[in-house]
Amino acid sequence: MGRVLVVGGAGYIGSHVVRALIDRGDDPLVLDDLSYGHAWAVPEERLVRGDLGDADLLRRLFADHDVEAVMHFAGLIVVSESTRDPGRYYRNNVSATLTLIEEMVKAGIDRFIFSSTAATYGVPQQVPIPEEHPQWPINPYGWSKLMVERILADFEVAHGLRSVVFRYFNAAGAHPDGTLGEAHEPETHLIPLVIRAALGKGDLKVFGDDYDTPDGTCIRDYIHVSDLADAHLLGLDRLRASGASASYNLGNGAGYSNREVIRTVEEVSGRTVPFTWAPRRPGDPGILIGKSDRAQAELGWKPAFPALEDIVATAWRWHTEGHAAREAVLG
Repeated sequence: MGRVLVVGGAGYIGSHVVRALIDRGDDPLVLDDLSYGHAWAVPEERLVRGDLGDADLLRRLFADHDVEAVMHFAGLIVVSESTRDPGRYYRNNVSATLTLIEEMVKAGIDRFIFSSTAATYGVPQQVPIPEEHPQWPINPYGWSKLMVERILADFEVAHGLRSVVFRYFNAAGAHPDGTLGEAHEPETHLIPLVIRAALGKGDLKVFGDDYDTPDGTCIRDYIHVSDLADAHLLGLDRLRASGASASYNLGNGAGYSNREVIRTVEEVSGRTVPFTWAPRRPGDPGILIGKSDRAQAELGWKPAFPALEDIVATAWRWHTEGHAAREAVLG
């Protein structure tokens, strides 16, 4: 087997996938510009610092390394930012990704695993959301991901590029050993923001208490990052076995409201979480819960951390032990 190029592999999800690849004996090479990723999150000898839209760099990497497949995690992901600066999202998430795909085709690489999103579905017409649900995003972030899904379908017809697309719901948690986790700056994900508030390290705002949900707050489907990593390995196995292109939801099939997340962090930490209310953010649907039966049936994937308590517990360990120790060393 050749090498697996992991684009954005020093980021939150990408670094967990790199760890999982190494643990099972694969040979990942990481391309990351470190604008959001962290050099400490991946082995130094595997990291190439650079931009996924740099065609010359990609050409050299494909020429110098026996790359058999590409995994792509280098997308911008903040919904609210995408509504304020859509051009940045289309340049990075669509244009730069197109450059990557074109260079893959030129190099004869025909296996691509893409990190998409449940945001491609827009406002759910049914819950849980199946893969067959109409895709009509309500923000530029979702549109940028859906455009790449369309590009991949067209490139398969034209060039034989096979792909596995994973539509994530809300990635959360940290590696169970406490050595790898979420370290965004600024942080926008709810669970780490709630944990920071519990630790007295930031003010927590809860956006919207007037949604059509049982407690008035948004409901989301939280999926453990290690379960996401496992799915990517299974997706790679599918392509290696000459499997057809496919799209899969990755979620737990259970939703938790913002209030429930706060209560769970309080239970795990034994601390009170202070917060204030804020207006709804543009582009936020009230409920997003995924139906992941297809991934379980076709890939044999099954979440190992389905309970919110377990997800929060691994995140709490990271923020209070692993990340805290790293911050102390780095000053």
